[in-house]
Amino acid sequence: MIEQLGSKDELRAAVAEARRESKTVGFVPTMGALHEGHLSLVRAARSRADLVVVSIFVNPTQFAPGEDFERYPRRLDEDMALLAAEGAEIVFTPSAETMYEAGATVTVDPGPLGDVLEGAARPGHFRGVATVVAKLLGIVRSDVAFFGEKDFQQLRIVERLARDLDIGTQIVGCPIVRDADGLALSSRNAYLGPAERAAALAIPEALEAAAQAAAWGETDGRAIEAAMREVLDAAGLEVGYAVLVDPATLRPVEAFEAPARALIAAKVGGVRLIDNCEIRPGRVPAHD
Repeated sequence: MIEQLGSKDELRAAVAEARRESKTVGFVPTMGALHEGHLSLVRAARSRADLVVVSIFVNPTQFAPGEDFERYPRRLDEDMALLAAEGAEIVFTPSAETMYEAGATVTVDPGPLGDVLEGAARPGHFRGVATVVAKLLGIVRSDVAFFGEKDFQQLRIVERLARDLDIGTQIVGCPIVRDADGLALSSRNAYLGPAERAAALAIPEALEAAAQAAAWGETDGRAIEAAMREVLDAAGLEVGYAVLVDPATLRPVEAFEAPARALIAAKVGGVRLIDNCEIRPGRVPAHD
C-alpha cells in the first residue's frame, strides 16, 4: 500500500519505523511528471532496498527567471498510480513552504563542478539543486539514493556533495532510458510538437557520430566535438554545447586516450534538452 506524506516529521517517523524493523531504505528524488526513466530508478531502488521512498517536488530554487517553473508538467495522480504499480511504499510530496521554511538563508555551494556547462548556461541552477538534494538526503537519510545518468553533471555534483559533506548515503547512477527512436526520456519532451520531436533526434544522432569517430580511431577531442556539431547544425538546432569531457572532472578532453563523456545541450523550438553518452577509444579496423 503506497502512502503519500507531505510533512518532514511524518516522513522521518516512517523511515524511523522501518529502521526499527532493520529495513534498508532506498530513495529516488524526482520532480514528478514521471516516465520510464524515473520508473527504472524506482526498480533499481526496489532491487536494493526494503523500503522505497520517492519524492515529488518541483524545486523552485533551481529554476532561473524566465525558465519553465510555472509550466513544468505536474500530474500527481498519474504519478502516484505509476509508483504504486512499481511497489514504492512512500511518496514524499512537500510544498515549497515545507521545504523552505520562512527565514531560511543557508544554501549549498556545488563547487567547481557547478560552474561549467549547465552551470554556466543556467547561473544558480546547481546551487538550487545541491541545496534541495542536501535537504532531501538529510530528511530521508536513506542508505542509498538513485539518480539518472541523463543529468550527468548533476549526478557528479550529487556524488561530490554526499562525499564532501559526509551525508552517509550511497549515490548510485543509473543508465539513460531512451524511447524507441533513440531520444532520451525527459519530462520536457512533452513540450515538443511532431516536427520538433523529429528535429530533436539529431541529439542522439550526434552522440552516435562521436562514438563512431572514436571507434574509427579519432584521438583529437576537438575533432570528435566537431563531428557532433556538424550533425546538430545540419538539423538547425540551437547548440548550447557539444563537448567531450573527462567523466570525473568535466574538463575538456584534448587528447582522447581513455573513456570520456560526450555531453550535448541544445534547444529545439525553444525547448532545452540535454543528453550524453560514454565514448571509448577505438582503432581503425584492419583492411584485408
